[in-house]
Amino acid sequence: MSLVLDPAAQDLLFREARTANAFTDEPVTEEQIQAIYDLVKYGPTAFNQTPLRITLVRSAEARERLVRHMAEGNQAKTAAAPLVAILSADNEFHEELPHLFPAFPQAKDLFFSERAAREGAAGMNAALQAAYFIVGVRAAGLAAGPMTGFDFEGVRKEFLDDDHTPLMVVNIGKPGPDAWYPRSPRLAYDQVVTTV
Repeated sequence: MSLVLDPAAQDLLFREARTANAFTDEPVTEEQIQAIYDLVKYGPTAFNQTPLRITLVRSAEARERLVRHMAEGNQAKTAAAPLVAILSADNEFHEELPHLFPAFPQAKDLFFSERAAREGAAGMNAALQAAYFIVGVRAAGLAAGPMTGFDFEGVRKEFLDDDHTPLMVVNIGKPGPDAWYPRSPRLAYDQVVTTV
C-alpha cells in the first residue's frame, strides 16, 4: 500500500466525502469548530502566512442578512444549515509575519510592502487554508457545503471590511437525507500528471 493513512480515514476525508446540500438540525458546537481550526492551522502556506479569516454566522439575524446575498440556488440550504462560515482573506496578513515566520522577519517588508502583492499572496494562501478547513470539517465527522455563488461585494460590505476579501461561504453540519448529488467524475492520473 502506497499511503500510510488508514483506508477508512482516506474515505472519510476524500473518497466518500462530498459537498453536502442538506443537513440535519444537529448543532455544530464552538468546541467542534475550535478543534477543526486547531488541526488545520498546521497546513503549510508560503512564509507560514495565515491570511484565512473565519466568520461564523450563528445568529438568526446575521443568517438572514447573509442569505440575501446568496445566489438563489444557495439561499434555502444556507438558511437551513446548522452553521455557516464565511471564509475570507486578510490582505493585511503581513503584519503578523515577523511573529509567524521568525526565521525571516524581513519578509514582511521585503515582499509584502505593496498592497497588490499582499492581495495575491493572501488570496492564494487563504485558499489553501480554506481547503484545509474543508478537510478538517470532514475529519470532525461533519459535512461541508462550500459555495462561491454569492454577491462577493455585498458579503464584504455586510460582514467584513476593505482589508478582507471573501473567498467562499461554507455550510457545515451533519449530512441530512439526500444530502449528496451523485459522485461526479474526476480526471485520471495520466490526464493530470506529466513528467519532464
